[in-house]
Amino acid sequence: MAGLLGGKGANLAEMASIDLNIPQGFTITTETCRIYNTTMRLPDGLFEELRTHLDILETKTGKTFGDDENPLLVSVRSGAKVSMPGMMDTILNIGLNSKTVEVLAKIDERFAWDSFRRFIQMFGDVVLGIKMELFENELSKIKKTAGVSSDQELSAFHLKHLVTEYLKIVYSSYGEFPSDPHTQLIMAVEAVFKSWDNDRAKTYRRINNIPHDICTAATVQSMVFGNMDTNSGTGVCFTRNPSGGTNQLTGEYLINAQGEDVVAGIRTPQPISELQTRMPHVFKELKEVCEKLENHYKDMQDIEFTVEKGKLYLLQTRTGKRTAQAAIKIATDLVQQGIINKKTAVMRISPVHINQILHKQIDPCSKNKENLFTKALPASPGAAVGRIALDSDTVIKMADRHEDAVLVRKETSPDDIEGMHLAQGILTARGGITSHAAVVARGMGKCCITGASDIIIDYEARTVKTNGKILKEGDMLTLDGTTGEAYFGKLDVTEPAFSKDLQLLLSWADGFKSLFVRTNADTPEDAKKAREFGAQGIGLCRTEHMFFKEDRINAMREMILAYDEEGRKKALLKLLPYQKKDFLGIFESMEGLPVTIRLLDPPLHEFLPTDHKDLEIIANRMGVSKEDLQNKINSLREFNPMLGHRGCRLAITYPEIAEMQVHAIISAASELQKQGKEIIPEIEVPLIGSKQELEFVSEIINRTANRIMKRHNTNIKYKIGTMIEVPRAALTAGSIAESADFFSFGTNDLTQMGFGFSRDDSDKFISQYMKKGIFIYDPFQQLDQEGIGELVKITVEKGRQTKPSLEIGICGEHGGEPESIKFFHKAGLDYVSCSPYRVPAARLVAAQASIVDDKAKTDI
Repeated sequence: MAGLLGGKGANLAEMASIDLNIPQGFTITTETCRIYNTTMRLPDGLFEELRTHLDILETKTGKTFGDDENPLLVSVRSGAKVSMPGMMDTILNIGLNSKTVEVLAKIDERFAWDSFRRFIQMFGDVVLGIKMELFENELSKIKKTAGVSSDQELSAFHLKHLVTEYLKIVYSSYGEFPSDPHTQLIMAVEAVFKSWDNDRAKTYRRINNIPHDICTAATVQSMVFGNMDTNSGTGVCFTRNPSGGTNQLTGEYLINAQGEDVVAGIRTPQPISELQTRMPHVFKELKEVCEKLENHYKDMQDIEFTVEKGKLYLLQTRTGKRTAQAAIKIATDLVQQGIINKKTAVMRISPVHINQILHKQIDPCSKNKENLFTKALPASPGAAVGRIALDSDTVIKMADRHEDAVLVRKETSPDDIEGMHLAQGILTARGGITSHAAVVARGMGKCCITGASDIIIDYEARTVKTNGKILKEGDMLTLDGTTGEAYFGKLDVTEPAFSKDLQLLLSWADGFKSLFVRTNADTPEDAKKAREFGAQGIGLCRTEHMFFKEDRINAMREMILAYDEEGRKKALLKLLPYQKKDFLGIFESMEGLPVTIRLLDPPLHEFLPTDHKDLEIIANRMGVSKEDLQNKINSLREFNPMLGHRGCRLAITYPEIAEMQVHAIISAASELQKQGKEIIPEIEVPLIGSKQELEFVSEIINRTANRIMKRHNTNIKYKIGTMIEVPRAALTAGSIAESADFFSFGTNDLTQMGFGFSRDDSDKFISQYMKKGIFIYDPFQQLDQEGIGELVKITVEKGRQTKPSLEIGICGEHGGEPESIKFFHKAGLDYVSCSPYRVPAARLVAAQASIVDDKAKTDI
């Protein structure tokens, strides 16, 4: 019931049902929040319902809300269906006022006034909108007066004085502090519902693709107190290590503290292992509880707990945020332990996890003691290199200038979410591995180091100091989140390697997927890397990229600028050996797998010189004047080159270009076939809009291929197909299929022509479309399933009506985008093709699409 009760409320109810010790309470549903956010008022009758459930809570606890003799105090905690750690608000100690605090003081005076000052500070900030820094400044003053460095060292006398000063702040900023507990409760519920739409929550949802309409629930719970005495405390633990995934209890705790002290990173806590010495009976019970919860939910759990006078209470459990490395290890370990099956393991991993694990790491050889800046807690692994930014606004400004930033803070707060998202990594002076910075960074896959207590951050001077070393904002810093080390300057990074756990998981994924995953590769090196990553062939080899190399660009320019066919053929003869060598390397890297080679596609002006020096070199090589050459270049310019003389139009106008390329393809394949190697070339004709265009170019391909095979005495089984990137080609796919062995969607151009957008210029307005709600996403990054997707479906239907065995794939950038891959699976494509480093994630998503599809069919 997480959709109705929120993840927190649903899990608390479930923990109660399996007899775990939780503070009693009830949940106000997400539907109530939805009504509130629509009308900006709580629904009629809510107060009466609250009163009814408070009565039940009072009976269960034996305390009375607002009572002067035995007062019940409660918390109001936010919690949506999807975990959003720290993004929404929570209020603790509701029900305290000048009378109830005196009742608590009879139990323990320091505890009572500490709880009251916390309540005023939290309620003032979250509910009344008073700046937190006003309270923090007053707290700093009182600690200075008392001669102490930490909050827990303040005496009851000092805390009582602090409450007086806090109430003055409230009075000057807001008015009288609300003393009626029922009023406090209603205001707190409103504040929690309002926090669903605060800026940080909206940013977090946008970053993590969480729907904006699921809303938050508000759970009302009786308070338990970790700040009651030195036999009390609070903590957060994970049933497995959230950074590496090892099967060990990991977490932190604080003695004589409340929950926000740990999560907010205000104090650096103690490792959970030390609780075994401090409170052995509590530690033993906590381990048993962790094992029970992990077995119940069949996943690693993130558990918040409080110890009140030696008694353990569970405040919440949820599926723990984890790094990519941990996610994959935990999933494979749980399968091997018989807790989950392989399908569940594959469904648990996000394509984001796969992409993160392929991030680069710091090269150990570039580290030395001299450039070590600080070492602290390795909260989230990976490497981060960038300029120091001391606040989120600076990160955002650096990102606007395309500069990489490392966010360095005393501690992060939920308001830092945008800066954390844009930063390469995060370093904090305070907090532990369960602090806000650590939890959010792990969820984002960001490198993070926390608890660097030796660094001194001066926000006014914009400097960071440690052990006599000073860095200024804007200086380069390198973080190693795996070891917790930060280094001066920019260190070298190394390429990532496949772990055994990742290889195992992807082998399971391959067993479930029906889509093949190919790669887009233009060099033997890219092809080799993609094959290591599990690519099942090449779906797009762009031949134009080969011509830009320094040793061949001049010959290419000579061909383009030649005045007649003879001149073009002369230049093409110079290019032929280069082109053949390229194909030899690519075919060898992909031996036994299909290789789709696209004939020359871009407009010819892209290869031409733009500066006078290059122009002079070409003129001298061709034996013509610079002026004549410039006139020739001018004649090739087009008003709209992306819709101009490119693609199959080049092969039709200048058949000799296609002849040279086919010559290179077939002769390379023939040489390798003679060596006993299986070569599977697929020759792709770009940008056709009619069957006649494909047939014209196919005749050139077949004629040339037959001539070269005859010369080599070989029989190469090649295919001829076309890219579907012009809307007319999609609509006439049935006719085109008569002359094609395969189709491959070029969704970049299909999107461009379908929307009428120039993909080179659309970034000027698409961001505004997204901000204003016209687009949910950039259609050049994620396929527009409603419009462009309809063209895909029409193509598949018409093409296979003509030729049921027609091979159909996609090789645009959408071939590596998760939501688009799911669509292509449903549309019935045979394969997707993407860049080498997107192949592993594409394999995972293809498997997930099949698993979901199979389940849907079973459910029907």
